[in-house]
Amino acid sequence: MKKQIIIGLVLVGLVASGSALAFKGEQYSKEAKVSLTEAKAIASKAFPGKITDVELEKEAGGSGLRYSFDIQRGTVTHEVGVDAVTGKVLENSIDNGKD
Repeated sequence: MKKQIIIGLVLVGLVASGSALAFKGEQYSKEAKVSLTEAKAIASKAFPGKITDVELEKEAGGSGLRYSFDIQRGTVTHEVGVDAVTGKVLENSIDNGKD
């Protein structure tokens, strides 16, 4: 029982510190020149709202590595893509939910 509690506390600590997988595609983060924090700021400036999903993905366009954010404002959700190497906004469109 004591061992389970300690393991649970370690897992909670990892999640709180951000050491556990915090977003989809985190395994690509070593290739990114733009940090997640910087990319969030860029995406939020492009479409202010509540970020509901984050992914770092290899996708055609730009450098080939992008952060993809779903950002909700009211009833509208936009997908904002930020190049993970240059910081350029690659996409800012209404999310149609087909991806």
